[in-house]
Amino acid sequence: MSDEPGPQDTAGSPAGTPHPEPIRFFGTTWVNHDNGYALRRAGAAVGSLAAAVASCLVLRFAYEGLQIADTGSFVTLLVIVMFAICSALAFRTTWDGFGKRLDPDRQASLRGLLAIGFVGSLLAYFFRSLTEAPGEKLHRQEYEAALREHEKRGARRTGNPAKKKRRR
Repeated sequence: MSDEPGPQDTAGSPAGTPHPEPIRFFGTTWVNHDNGYALRRAGAAVGSLAAAVASCLVLRFAYEGLQIADTGSFVTLLVIVMFAICSALAFRTTWDGFGKRLDPDRQASLRGLLAIGFVGSLLAYFFRSLTEAPGEKLHRQEYEAALREHEKRGARRTGNPAKKKRRR
């Protein structure tokens, strides 16, 4: 959250208050669910599902390539199990990332695994898009906490401290 007014004040927050952090594909429309939020959510759901289906077709071509190459059942089984496990782990990691900030070092170490399990990430994005903008709950919690903190800071500073009567 930023306390400084910026050029992208699309959420209608007054100057000096914290600004919401934009979400990919949604900007700051998630704050008030305006400016085509529902259409963006539907587009994100359809797009991620279409990408997951296309990815599964590509994986099917890879499977057929293994069959044509006659690599044997052990290698074929190994590849299928690898993609299934990596997709499950990618789904869980992506799903958890919508609700809490993940450790950047851990994310960097899982980058290869998440790349292999890209179908799981796409499916997590699809399922989350059915209920909210992916990451909206986390961003809303952080934004509301920043607003409460801003109000608390502003409430303490009422009046001119120079005109205060001194206690003796």
